[in-house]
Amino acid sequence: MRYTAPLTLALAASVTAVDFSGSHDANSSVWSSVPNLPASASPSRLWNRPFKRQSGWNPPSNLANALKEVWDHCMSTYSNFWGFKNYGWDQIHATGGKINVCVRWESSTAVTEAQRAQVASVYAAQYQKWFSWLYGYDNFPYSKIDVNVVGWAVRDKSLLQGSTSGITVYTDKDADGIPQCSEACGRFFHQDGNYNSCPGGASAHYDHSLWLTDGFGGGAGGDWGQRIGREYFMGALGSSDVHILLHEMGHTFGLDDFYDWTPTGQTNFIMNAGSSTVITDFDGWMLRNWWNGLSRNRGWQ
Repeated sequence: MRYTAPLTLALAASVTAVDFSGSHDANSSVWSSVPNLPASASPSRLWNRPFKRQSGWNPPSNLANALKEVWDHCMSTYSNFWGFKNYGWDQIHATGGKINVCVRWESSTAVTEAQRAQVASVYAAQYQKWFSWLYGYDNFPYSKIDVNVVGWAVRDKSLLQGSTSGITVYTDKDADGIPQCSEACGRFFHQDGNYNSCPGGASAHYDHSLWLTDGFGGGAGGDWGQRIGREYFMGALGSSDVHILLHEMGHTFGLDDFYDWTPTGQTNFIMNAGSSTVITDFDGWMLRNWWNGLSRNRGWQ
């Protein structure tokens, strides 16, 4: 997480984006080894997830030291760790357990109604892979976080084939002429929750942008959402795990990158870019560590 540095890929003319991902994420070579990972580098164990409600911090002994290293590292390297108030955690707290998403379609390729439905379904499914680590854990107040695509931003409305019922279509552009969802309706631009300038008000707002860009070889992620390659994501719609997106979603909830160090005994996990295709036990417990610490700091439990 390097959120003191402005995101060089501007989100809009009037706001400098807060980028949780390291600049290395956008380097396609980081991800090039993923197709060749051995099966052992992509573990799918579920045994650490709770079967009943648990409270407090109780990681497995084989992960505890590495998790402490990560937490201490974040505490010492993040700028304004507790003071920053737009982590993904803050957003779902503000909405009562919902995430509204607007897709930025940075492409001249048409997209069918069926494809849009699949984009929404796959995106939500990736988030549920993270949230499944929280349901029932340490007084997490939600049993299901609803993730819905509520809008699409395109260069021309004709690119959206079929019915657009149920979504808002935007043709707004940022300073670089790239399609963007309306600033008036975006959480990033209205962190006070005031959406009076958004047509439709708060019920029509979006929390994250899923920014799909032609030819983009890596990823980026932060409080504003995630950016990945349009070809990569559309080609992965039949996959269970869209690993670059999973990594960038981790950044939205504050998880760090590991380009310059790795915690003791841990090498293959989704937040160590290019080393795993799935969320591992270590990733899941890092997410839980954030909930454990931030929820108490914020007074949510």
